[in-house]
Formats: sequence, structure tokens, C-alpha cells
Amino acid sequence: MSNYHLAEINIAKMKGVDINDPIMKEFVDNLDLINTLAEKSEGFVWRLKDDSYNATNLNPYNDEQIIVNVSVWEDIETLEHYMYKTFHSDFLKRRKEWFLKFGKAATAMWWIPKGHIPTLEEAVEKLDYLQQNGPSHLVFDFKNKFSAPEFKDVSAIE
Repeated sequence: MSNYHLAEINIAKMKGVDINDPIMKEFVDNLDLINTLAEKSEGFVWRLKDDSYNATNLNPYNDEQIIVNVSVWEDIETLEHYMYKTFHSDFLKRRKEWFLKFGKAATAMWWIPKGHIPTLEEAVEKLDYLQQNGPSHLVFDFKNKFSAPEFKDVSAIE
């Protein structure tokens, strides 16, 4: 059993001027359903949310067109299952209807000690690092996955 969980951030640049743009309506109308599906999925640990039950009002990039999602999962496999084998995959396939091509890494993953909850700032730093330096054991993407560290005592690496 691993002493680690998988943290992930993904960002997207909306076609709409902001989340209330009519072009975003179908996406927004299904956001609670998709978030609830995540929370009920095997391997789900935590997700970033604000008072509106989602993270669409958070704006770490000072850009009303960028939305951000941060979550924690038991491992890569359970995150991949949620993303590609549930109703979520329908929205992934249709993302071009709502989102622009970002041009650089839009998803980053990294291993965290169990019990640690990543801050939005930490997640943004990880994505920035991946965009600037490429994948490594520190932060990676779905094309370049790294397994969890094998330390027996997580306090030894903190």
C-alpha cells in the first residue's frame, strides 16, 4: 500500500468571455453532475471547490476565460477510470465545443503524502513547472506517467 495519493490540476481556456457566456451553458449545466460523479468515483479523495460547490469562480491566472480544477485521487488508475470510462468522457470528447486549444500542458499530476491537501497556489506552481521543464518524477502528465515514490516513511521526504 502506498503512502501517497495523486494530485492533479487541469485548466482550460473557454471559448466564452467568461463562465456565464451562453456558449458555456451546456457545460455549466452539467458541472454539478460531473463533480458529483467524481466525488462518488472509486479512488476519489478530494477536490477544490468554493461556496458554489465548484471552482469556476477561482481565478489564479487573472483571466476570466480560464477555469481550473484541482483534485486528489488514490492513484493514476482511478483518475483515468473516472476521466475516460464514465459520463465524464462524453464531455472530454466534446471539449472543443467549449474550450480553445491551450497550446501547452493543461494537466499536471504529482504525488503527495497521504493526508496532504494541495493548495491552489501549489497546483498552479506544479503546472507552471511542467510547462517550463517538461515531465519528470516531480510533475508529469498522462503521456509521461511516473509511479509513486517508494519511501516507507513519508516524513523523511517532507
